[in-house]
Order: sequence, then structure tokens, then C-alpha cells
Amino acid sequence: MAALSDNRQQARLCKALGYLFQDPQLLQRALTHRSAANENYERLEFLGDAVLEYIISNELFHRYRHCKEGDLSRLRSTLVNGETLAGIAQQLSVGECLRLGPGELKSGGFRRTSILADAMEAIIGAISLDGGMEAARKVVLRLYQPRFAALPELDQLKDPKTRLQEFLQSRRMPLPTYHMVREEGDKHTRIHVVECEVEPLPQPVEGKGSSRRKAEQDAAAKAFRMLSSDE
Repeated sequence: MAALSDNRQQARLCKALGYLFQDPQLLQRALTHRSAANENYERLEFLGDAVLEYIISNELFHRYRHCKEGDLSRLRSTLVNGETLAGIAQQLSVGECLRLGPGELKSGGFRRTSILADAMEAIIGAISLDGGMEAARKVVLRLYQPRFAALPELDQLKDPKTRLQEFLQSRRMPLPTYHMVREEGDKHTRIHVVECEVEPLPQPVEGKGSSRRKAEQDAAAKAFRMLSSDE
């Protein structure tokens, strides 16, 4: 009875993917977590990660013909990260098809972002083995079409420090400087406080974060908002 249920779920998944496996065992392996069997999705995940990155990179290369390498990398990172993959997996109801060990099943592994993302990569890897790269490309681009349409403007993808630096450079202003001011909280919940000095602003802008880097980004974001609002 369980096998029949698995077959029905996998058939629904194939319909949602728009792809019918010639070798159903590949799909079953792509849906099997290591907690459930030695023959699991880890190797397929490794392959799928590379296949997905190539397909997305190739599509971005042709869609954004005038973009520099850094911009293309930022666009790609918004599309191939774990959250995006897990979101696609949720839309396809991949979690309902996963084979998990008792521990993962009890702890709700079928809802865990990392497991869903890994399984989604494994499915892409399995399709590339079963039907070739062209089959994988068609499936990936179909699934990603709404996400390509929703990509933000390139400027919005840049981190705050980069945006602030480019803003100042375009106006021939001196670059900002960052100074560590203090640390707050105990060692487990430590907050770093940084000041960003920018010549046009009358006083330093303070930023906070769980690391110095995050605190600098926070300060830069605030400084950028203050400068751009004055124009």
C-alpha cells in the first residue's frame, strides 16, 4: 500500500515537473534522504548543483548581454540559493514525496529548507542523467520563469558598502572610513558597533550587527539613505 502511495506521489511530482522519468529509480533515489537508506540523493545533489548553476549562468549570460561578471554573479546567487530552491520544492510538493528515516520524519525534515533544497538539486541531477542536459534545461527554465521575471534591478543586488562607494565615486567625493567603536552583550549574543564617516555628512553614522562586516553594512546602508535622500 505504501509503495502504491509513493508511486502516486511521484507521478504527481512528474506532472508538476513536466517531465516523465524513463528510469523511475533515479527519481526515487533523488527523493531518498541519507537517514532512510545508503543509496540516497547525495551524489545526485552534487551533480544537480553543477547542472543548475550552468543552466542558470548560461541563461543569464544571454539575457543580460551588457552585464559585467560581478552583476551576473549577483543575479545568479539570488536564483540558486537554498531559499529559492526550497521554495520551488514546496510549490512542487517535494516534501510529500521524500523518503526520510524515523528521526528526520519525526523532526519534520520534509519541511526543512536545507533538505528540500538538496532534494530539488538531486531531482535536477536525476533529470540530467535520465534525459540529458536539454531535458534538464527545459525543466529548470520552466520552473524558474517567474523568478527571472521577478529579478530586482541590478543596483538593488549590490551590498550597501558597494552602493555607498559607487555613489561617492560618481560624485568625486572621498571614500568612507569605518571604525570599530565598541562591542555590546555577552560572547554568545555579541553585537558589534561600527561608525561610518562620510565627508558630506556632519557626523559619523552608527551601524550594528552580529559581526563587524554586518555592522559596517548596516552603517553604510544608513549613510547611503541619508545621502541619497538629500538629492
